[in-house]
Amino acid sequence: MAMAAFAAKAEDVFPKWSDLTTWAEPKVWSDDISPMRFAVVRSSATGCEPNCPEWISAEGAIEAGTPAQLKRILKKLGRRKLPIIVNSPGGNVDAALQLGRIIRKNKLDIAVGITKFSDCWPGMKDCRANDGKGAAYFGIASDGGAMCNSACPLMFAGGVGRVVGGWAHLGVHQITTTHFRITRQYRTTYRVVRGKKYKVTTETVTQDNIGYKTYEMSKALEKRLSAYLREMGVGRGVLDVMKATPASDIRQIALDDMLTMKLVTSRDSLDILTQAGICRRGPAPPNCRAVPANAKKAKAAVMAVQRAVPATPSAARSAPVDNSMRFVLVRSSDPKCGLDCPEWIAAQGTITPDTQKIFRQLLDTVGGRRLPLIVSSPGGDLLSALAMGRLIRDRKLDVAIAHTDFTGCKPQDKGCAPTDGFYPGAARNSGGQCEAVCPIVLAGGVRRFVGPDALVSVQPLAFAERVRLYLAEMSIKQNLFPPVLVGFADFRLLRLQLEPDTMLTIGLTTGPESANHLVGPTVCKTEPRPQNCPAASALKVDAQFPPKP
Repeated sequence: MAMAAFAAKAEDVFPKWSDLTTWAEPKVWSDDISPMRFAVVRSSATGCEPNCPEWISAEGAIEAGTPAQLKRILKKLGRRKLPIIVNSPGGNVDAALQLGRIIRKNKLDIAVGITKFSDCWPGMKDCRANDGKGAAYFGIASDGGAMCNSACPLMFAGGVGRVVGGWAHLGVHQITTTHFRITRQYRTTYRVVRGKKYKVTTETVTQDNIGYKTYEMSKALEKRLSAYLREMGVGRGVLDVMKATPASDIRQIALDDMLTMKLVTSRDSLDILTQAGICRRGPAPPNCRAVPANAKKAKAAVMAVQRAVPATPSAARSAPVDNSMRFVLVRSSDPKCGLDCPEWIAAQGTITPDTQKIFRQLLDTVGGRRLPLIVSSPGGDLLSALAMGRLIRDRKLDVAIAHTDFTGCKPQDKGCAPTDGFYPGAARNSGGQCEAVCPIVLAGGVRRFVGPDALVSVQPLAFAERVRLYLAEMSIKQNLFPPVLVGFADFRLLRLQLEPDTMLTIGLTTGPESANHLVGPTVCKTEPRPQNCPAASALKVDAQFPPKP
């Protein structure tokens, strides 16, 4: 006797790599990824008070219990209609459909974005920083690096107003269906009474749970999703893109296509819902709320699926550590170079969605000078790394992997000021690292060097088609990054360290040289003179008028 049960779930193969990589140790993408958490947030923008916009932050994976959490927080809000700012890799299809219907029933708007909390954040215990301010959580909403992938667009479709900004990403792929077949074998005992056989007992002897996955959408599920999208006023084009995209990939839908499919309702970004200035309109939007001075302590409006987590020391929870990438202009402090010392841009830390913007601003400050980029990074946000790589190639910059040690004080130290805009320092190959998405940045260099003591490693990346086109654009072989294995939980096990010969063969490096070839103490004595050396006229002035001791 056999019984069959079917469960449909959007299996999320691709994580947000800025969350996967930290300075100290990579996190793990697995079934234990943080579930979606809802929190009511008030804008912390300067000059916003006393009348500021508020919204519901929704971040994390969609799980079976997620719709119940949203219902609870909406019940607490009563008649207030706050927009939802969502950032999610996807999750359970059934739950996503329920979320979409809840959002539509309550006539809420939705946007793809990330909420950056200030002072207190959801999950932080005993935070009293916002007492008397009229809200439990304050923050700024941004679309930079935000995503709504896999099953998340189904939730997104429920919004009355739906916006995806230029820096946010909405992607879909084929729905993965898991089938379970339960096989049971029974033992039945009979008794014969007066020539007739009677059943006495029946017991289960064995029970096998056999599961397998299919990567094509079933007709029943396709019909169900098609009906849901029609209900939400969204075109069938979304479903067609889902069916055409393998489960091992994510297809980002362009804004023009989203407009054609009626998946978004305008070209706007989340600014129309969360920007501080919207509350100065007349009349103010319904998500604006005036809070008088010395307001009473606000009760935290936050909901999340509860899950046991290991206890951590209170000191470790007190404040998040900012390991985001810093850019610093450096001049060599090696005494061998004397007055004629090379200069470079040191880039160290985790690549975040904002990194590419900060990098562009820095390049604008140095004008047309082609300073080499000396990088050491554990990885981070893929889309930001792609933007950085293209900017590096557009400005014709060289890149090397090495760690920059600063002489005297560190730039982040209070009171540590540069001389003529440059900090003294030296680049060393040992300690230099380039992992996860960092090789994307390295690939953008015109000349690309990795010393023998520097570490470069690669692992599977999301947005496979984007990465493929980028590597072709940079004339690097397509087999640089290992392929994604569908359903593979721990990407650290797929991390591969690259040897110097391999990097040369693939084209990731342009030669066997190290960072010393760009910023060593003697490079300014070579001909032709590199652009990262001080102008000859400046050297003559320094020699004629040496600095006073």
